Amino acid sequence: MSDTVIEVSGVSKAYGGVIANKDISLTVKDGGITGLIGPNGSGKTTLFNSIVGYHPIDGGSITFQGREISKLPVQQIARLGLLRTFQQTRIYGKMNCVDNMLISIPQRRATFRDMFAPRDRESIEKSEGLLEFVGLYEKRNLIAGDLSFGQQKLLEFAMALMNEPKVLLLDEPTAGINPTLINGLIDRLNRANTEFGITLLVIEHNMRVIMNMADKIYCLAHGEMLASGTPDDIQNNQDVIDAYLGAH
Repeated sequence: MSDTVIEVSGVSKAYGGVIANKDISLTVKDGGITGLIGPNGSGKTTLFNSIVGYHPIDGGSITFQGREISKLPVQQIARLGLLRTFQQTRIYGKMNCVDNMLISIPQRRATFRDMFAPRDRESIEKSEGLLEFVGLYEKRNLIAGDLSFGQQKLLEFAMALMNEPKVLLLDEPTAGINPTLINGLIDRLNRANTEFGITLLVIEHNMRVIMNMADKIYCLAHGEMLASGTPDDIQNNQDVIDAYLGAH
């Protein structure tokens, strides 16, 4: 069997006359950590949205575990085990952390009544265990909106883990986080990869972070693939250096 879990082949996406992605191809290996970098406006988030089904692509192919998913709805893609987090956290700010965890389970979101169904002990224990994993156990009963932005990102990460994803797409996980929390977050991302076996695809502007985490890195610029390779390859690629420094 192939060790490729996601394959993006020749994907293009335009909004009106603006080309956000042009003929993008990349592969994500099962069990690894793949980085996606590029200057602002290079098309990284658009590509993420295409992979998880938030909008249709104009051309190309996206497969997950060998299955074409580019025409599937978001919910069906999520049920296959492909989830993403966002630059701005998507939590339920007026609920406590445990309730956020419970409501993140897809079947509890089916109807309004399901959202407030009696909570079973197994789900609560799983929620608390994952909150402990991300360092929020002591805050499990606090209202999520009262957490710091960094803690909210940790909560969103735990909510994603609640669904036991096969692949998790992380959109700038360290952005806006207090530097004192970044090393702890990186450690938990690495542990989710090694201990839970979750494959990660990570958009990240913090070059130190992505260079230390990723097995392979892709770099976009102006909606096109600029370079790909190991962290060492990328750090020494003059095209990448020029793109970030604004050279012409």
